[in-house]
Amino acid sequence: MSFLSPSYHSSLPLIVGDHFSCQSPTSIVSAPPDHPSSSSALFSLLSVDDYRSLIGSKRDIIYALVKSLSDRSTPPRSVKDALRALFGISLHPPNRTAMVELGAVPVLFSLVMRDVRVGIVEDATAVIAQVAGCEASLQAFGKASGIRVLADLLDSATGSSEQTKENAVAALLNLVQSGGVEEVKYAMGFGVLDGIEEVVEHGSEKGKMKASALLKAVDHQTDDSGPSRFDSAVQHNHISV
Repeated sequence: MSFLSPSYHSSLPLIVGDHFSCQSPTSIVSAPPDHPSSSSALFSLLSVDDYRSLIGSKRDIIYALVKSLSDRSTPPRSVKDALRALFGISLHPPNRTAMVELGAVPVLFSLVMRDVRVGIVEDATAVIAQVAGCEASLQAFGKASGIRVLADLLDSATGSSEQTKENAVAALLNLVQSGGVEEVKYAMGFGVLDGIEEVVEHGSEKGKMKASALLKAVDHQTDDSGPSRFDSAVQHNHISV
């Protein structure tokens, strides 16, 4: 049963703190940093499927969230709230193209490269993984050197968290499924195979499954006559695919 009624299509009821607000969604997202977190309220609404489609259709909301991430003066909590809201929006596949068109990809990768605060990289790469699941992302990732960044995150020398590595794997897999065969070949040049195998061996169950699927896709793009690294990794870790 939908929680939406037609009368709310132009003005969403948002819970901010202990109060209800019927302000325009854009005015809430664009509120100053010291305002009760409108992005957090959006994330709560985005737990409802119907809201993902509705909120995602408001391009000015997506633009305001992306803009807040590009502003280096945005407080850490507001950054995390904006990332969570964008993640919720990205869970509705048609919204991903709009996110790409509104400049989310370079902003997200810039955040990954410059921000070392706990949780920020994990949250940013989670959004990146979702956005990768649309054809429009292929060119945007290329322009932002996104494939190289994802490859670096899978390099054990960079010290990325396990969650970040799993998100990087998910992003590469989604790129493959969006038609990014050439992107996979490009990523191979940066030695991502070892990083993928590490997730197969040490990741969560979900991470292992995604890494195995990615490793299989990578194997299909090679001309190696030797044993398949996908088969070896799967057999070693007893993963069913």
